[in-house]
Amino acid sequence: MELPLGALALGEHAYISRVAGRADMDCRLAELGFLPGTRVHCELISPAGDPAAYRVRGALIALRRRDADTVWVTGRGEERT
Repeated sequence: MELPLGALALGEHAYISRVAGRADMDCRLAELGFLPGTRVHCELISPAGDPAAYRVRGALIALRRRDADTVWVTGRGEERT
């Protein structure tokens, strides 16, 4: 089931299936490592709930909810080989 990255709870991980936002933001997210097939882990959520920080390819990246919701993920909690 595909869901937006912002729906991941603290400590959950999933795999990026697509990025579907504004072209300039999609390009920036790709530069940061948000690419299809990449494992992403929700590591921190601010007390107010926005922003949240995600571990992607060894880097910890904070995203506002509106930007995180342009990244779609699948396989929540699953391990891939």
